[in-house]
Amino acid sequence: MDHISVIGAGTMGNGIAHVFAQNNFPVTLIDVSEAQLEKALRTISKNLDRQVAKTILTEDQKRSTLSNIKTATEITSAVKNTSLVVEAATEQMELKLKIFRQIDEAAPIDCILASNTSSISITKIASVTKRPQLVIGMHFMNPVPVMKLVEVINGYATSKETTHKIIGLTKQLGKIPCAVNDYPGFIANRILMPMINEAIHSLYEGVAGVEEIDTVMKLGMAHPMGPLQLADFIGLDVCYSILNVLYDGFGNPKYAPCPLLTNMVTAGFLGAKTGEGFYKYIQGSKELVVSGRFKK
Repeated sequence: MDHISVIGAGTMGNGIAHVFAQNNFPVTLIDVSEAQLEKALRTISKNLDRQVAKTILTEDQKRSTLSNIKTATEITSAVKNTSLVVEAATEQMELKLKIFRQIDEAAPIDCILASNTSSISITKIASVTKRPQLVIGMHFMNPVPVMKLVEVINGYATSKETTHKIIGLTKQLGKIPCAVNDYPGFIANRILMPMINEAIHSLYEGVAGVEEIDTVMKLGMAHPMGPLQLADFIGLDVCYSILNVLYDGFGNPKYAPCPLLTNMVTAGFLGAKTGEGFYKYIQGSKELVVSGRFKK
């Protein structure tokens, strides 16, 4: 793996580029938006500063990490000499299929094509390429530089050699790989999203308030963050989308998004990124305040 390309310079993409570059891999970070690439580099630099402040890295290591990252706005030429492409674009099926068709045509014949998707079928993604045996899922957790887990997802045609290479590479990054098979939601979201959805149902049905639900799960189940706060952090639109993938994939009503979640997404209350979800997020404040819509 002598060169890595990461497609998408959003939260996940810049985190993935950061981790590869920190571990001495040359990385090309690709996004159609030059402004988004500039923002990603600023974010990576700021996150590296935090690592330096905590003595995780030295200033020299920070400089080396940043020097390992190049940027590009055009996919075809950027992936011509790459060993691994990690796609981290928006969680939309048609967009991902379009990207994989492009990189399949442009990348070297032995290049592994990975997706950071949290729920979209790797088998479906692989089906639009001429190398399904080299297509795999690498589902990093957010925030990528901090979280240890990488869910490695085998599509129906993914070869054992590809899986072994990606598991080995994941360990080189200081991460812990967990190999799973390609069914709706994989493992992480198949278990997490129904829990979040049930927490929202409990609020919707008046069983308990926002703080009570989150407190029970934090203090009673030792979760570092309550499910409603976590949903805000993930993005309620993302939770809604993944639940629909589960619902469509299994045809089981237990995965149907709670009506309250549907209304919140429709109204644009998507959590931390819009300033309000189950909690209200005040810029510059670290205090967690329940949204006025859910106060008793």
